[in-house]
Amino acid sequence: MEYRDYYRVLGVAKNASAKEIKAAYRKLARKHHPDVNQGNKAAESRFKEINEAYEVLGDPEKRKRYDALGQNWDAFNRGGAPGSGGWPGGVRVEYEDLGGGAGGFSDFFRTFFGGGFPGAASGRGFGGFPGGFGREQEAPEALDAEGDVELTLEEVVKGTTREVRLGGGKRRVEVRIPPGVREGSRVRVAGEGGRDSGGRRGDLFLRVRIAPNPTFERKGDDLVTTVRVPLTIAVLGGETQVPTLDGPVGIKIPPETPVGRVFRLRGHGMPLQGAKGSRGDLLATLAVELPRRLTPRQRELFEQLRQTGA
Repeated sequence: MEYRDYYRVLGVAKNASAKEIKAAYRKLARKHHPDVNQGNKAAESRFKEINEAYEVLGDPEKRKRYDALGQNWDAFNRGGAPGSGGWPGGVRVEYEDLGGGAGGFSDFFRTFFGGGFPGAASGRGFGGFPGGFGREQEAPEALDAEGDVELTLEEVVKGTTREVRLGGGKRRVEVRIPPGVREGSRVRVAGEGGRDSGGRRGDLFLRVRIAPNPTFERKGDDLVTTVRVPLTIAVLGGETQVPTLDGPVGIKIPPETPVGRVFRLRGHGMPLQGAKGSRGDLLATLAVELPRRLTPRQRELFEQLRQTGA
């Protein structure tokens, strides 16, 4: 029988921590899960290998037995007596064919962890193998599913819904996305993830991406934009319209307002999470539009202005 290197299957070192093993399992399981690889037999086979490896390495007792087996594999495989390189204690292990009752695991797994051994049910040590052989098979933890969702700033302000298709489009989940979510945040939908071999479902996580906006830039809970006015308004004062996500808002420009001044429009920013009805501010930076294609009269006036030393 061929030895199965579960550490290699998960891509971890033999001294890997339980946390590292779990992280490697989750990453590989998401990649090769049947729900995202419809009809891919290679991915299905790989997924089974990953589950089997984690079934052993994710359980401290099974991992302990497996590590002991690895140290004595050659001796076990030869089945000789002490002094001839055989299994410690001189016992050759025989196992029954468990057929399909071992959850689709390999013969290697069923031999050592699936039962069918003398003394297995009582948990006694057998043939010098530490800890005996347990019949219990704990199902791998349910699998989470992840994906990205792109929102516009308008959708972030009001909140929105997205229909997510899972399992090759066979299952649809409507996800409610609350107002005020930020770039990179995750929206969790409990119980709508992938299904493990035991039938349990993990959670669905949608990572938020916010589409670039040609008018506004988000900074925390505030929005930043630019308001452009003619030179005459900047110098003499007047009124202008500032774009907001709620529609244009009029503001007054005082006379002799310098370029770069920032006007704060309170409550026209992004929704504050945890503070229903509250929003950040909109910061509008003043820019001046210079006149183009001056008429003779306009040029004359600017010449007079220059002569005044302005």
